[in-house]
Amino acid sequence: MRPVTVVGAGLAGSEAAWQVAQRGVPVILCEMRPERMTPAHETDLFAELVCSNSLKSMLLTSAHGVLKHELRLLGSLILRCAGEHAVPAGQALAVDRARFAEAVTQAVSEHPLIEVRRGEVTEIPEGPAIVASGPLTSDALAGEIARLTGSERLYFYDALSPIVAADSIDETVAFRQSRYDKGEADYINCPFDREQYEAFYAALMAAETTLHADYDPGELFEGCLPIEIIAGRGIDGPRFGPMKPKGLTDPRTGRMPWAVVQLRAENREGTMWNLVGFQTSLTYPEQRRVFRMIPGLERAEFLRLGAVHRNTYINAPTQLRDTWQHRERADLFFAGQITGVEGYVESVASGLVAGINAARLVLGQEPLAMPEQSVIGALARHITTADPAGFQPMNSNFGLLPEPPSEKRLRKRERRERQAELAIEAIERLVAGELSAKS
Repeated sequence: MRPVTVVGAGLAGSEAAWQVAQRGVPVILCEMRPERMTPAHETDLFAELVCSNSLKSMLLTSAHGVLKHELRLLGSLILRCAGEHAVPAGQALAVDRARFAEAVTQAVSEHPLIEVRRGEVTEIPEGPAIVASGPLTSDALAGEIARLTGSERLYFYDALSPIVAADSIDETVAFRQSRYDKGEADYINCPFDREQYEAFYAALMAAETTLHADYDPGELFEGCLPIEIIAGRGIDGPRFGPMKPKGLTDPRTGRMPWAVVQLRAENREGTMWNLVGFQTSLTYPEQRRVFRMIPGLERAEFLRLGAVHRNTYINAPTQLRDTWQHRERADLFFAGQITGVEGYVESVASGLVAGINAARLVLGQEPLAMPEQSVIGALARHITTADPAGFQPMNSNFGLLPEPPSEKRLRKRERRERQAELAIEAIERLVAGELSAKS
């Protein structure tokens, strides 16, 4: 039986290798550390956490909590090791990072069907393979991926704007309109008067940026500059850039606002809205504080916060199927942050599904797409069907899930509780049916 080659032993690669081997298919797991280290890693352990030791909420009222439940149902090695080496963190799942990584390394290394090979991989492997090389993919391998996908479809920096939940926007203040009323009213506009804008500008300029903002502004496109960099050019920088009010009329005053923040729908259902032009390296607490000064976003629920940092990832909508297979090469899978998922557990989820499907392919079975009602399935659907022109990495959130059927209008909490129930039921049915025999 031909083995599956897995490139990278981070969270996604370790999970992928485990899932392949658990289905009776041999694995060659390639990890370049310690022969070649990255700027972020300190050890040669698998699944080393290089930032926070938190895997976020365990509550089923959180999409992250639902995703963890789905992964446990599907037999995730990473979630099992995380549970065994958890440390107190309230309602979140946090781990002793050293013991957690040691446990994953031991489990994977001791599996009889997994052969670990240390050393840099500089070419995409032939035959069944999973590329899970992470956001710090080596230059040589990144070059090969660029040749496969097209260099214009490989990105080296995240430049992310925050995303807010639709039902947390105050539309008694914000209004829907496109500039000069051209086309449909596709944007939600948050209007500032002069006093509000100057207070916002002062807060933005004084806000703390993250120590992990390891980007060079010279390497970013002008249209992707962080909002604080634009603001640093002068008080009118944002007002003549992403916050320009031209062509818009505030219905409360009948006049053009002094400045405006535009929100654009992030998904077809209109449950998630992106702050246009607000990519930022502000710390997460500062983003919540400063961006809630935007009129209409005083009670904003942030589904994703902004970021600017080194992160190699492909334009998944042009490259991947929802089975995590490459569109042109069926025996090649991608998993982890290189696919455009954002977050530890999201990376695990992609690795788990890629591993299941790579094994199924070797065994002569059809690859599976996870149910759209599940967080795993909804995440895969989003990154493979999003607009390629504006594709950015995404984490798990309830805005990705389809609206639950109901004869009455559900309140937010009721809707999310029902979405969580449907997600878990969908995975339970899958496990009882398609995966019951560990096929």
